Amino acid sequence: MISLTLFKKEIKSNYKIIFIFLAILTLYSTSIVFMYDPSTTSAFEEMAKSMPEMMKAFGMAAAVTNITEYIANYLYGFIVLMFPIICTIILGNKLIVSYVDKGSMAYLLGTPNKRTKIALTQSVFMMVSSAVLLIYTSGLIIILSNIMHPNLLDTKSFILLNIVLWFLQLAVSGICFFASCISNNSKLYFMIGAGVPIMFYLLQALANMGDKLEWLKYFTLFTLFNPSDIISGKGIAPEIIALAAVAIAFYAIGIYIFSKRDLSL
Repeated sequence: MISLTLFKKEIKSNYKIIFIFLAILTLYSTSIVFMYDPSTTSAFEEMAKSMPEMMKAFGMAAAVTNITEYIANYLYGFIVLMFPIICTIILGNKLIVSYVDKGSMAYLLGTPNKRTKIALTQSVFMMVSSAVLLIYTSGLIIILSNIMHPNLLDTKSFILLNIVLWFLQLAVSGICFFASCISNNSKLYFMIGAGVPIMFYLLQALANMGDKLEWLKYFTLFTLFNPSDIISGKGIAPEIIALAAVAIAFYAIGIYIFSKRDLSL
């Protein structure tokens, strides 16, 4: 069980950060849906032609024939993919290692809660935070699409897209949580907790460019999230299982290490 008192405290301490990212996602989501014109996507096609390598790198080079593909391509290639991850990286620092770095972990450990309960509470907060960002964003896009472009969005495929993305977010947040549990200061945390996800994204960007760099896709978790394949109806079970396994492993190891390690308080 988690500590509800600590969970509520983290909500009060971090809600402003989450609201900032909700505002950013609202701005971009509203703009992209508003700009969709079912009769033409020429503006984006021209942009893709003018910067083909960059568009490939950001996962925005797929063919677009409907609003579902359009949203998957231009929102889920970078904006909805990376901004929740950036939020998770920030929260990963604040939820564990920041307490150690500032010397306030002693106050948490002085409560009746055991280390395992504290770590479990913080991990649940990270998972819930990423879920809130995606549920809000996907719900907003569905509502806006049905208002501005009635009956054009393939809601089922779009929801599946967000489910796979959430499992990717869980896997990345697991890495961030693990980094937070093993670090004594924020500098070390960001080297791992931010460095690994960013490295994964850069490897995926290079792999997206194809040719001799395509083999890099085997060294990044982002390969398991392919919006085009999901929208086209390709099975998602293997990707979800793999991402869930990574998330469970890193969260479990992080909690175990935090419960056993010596802390500089």
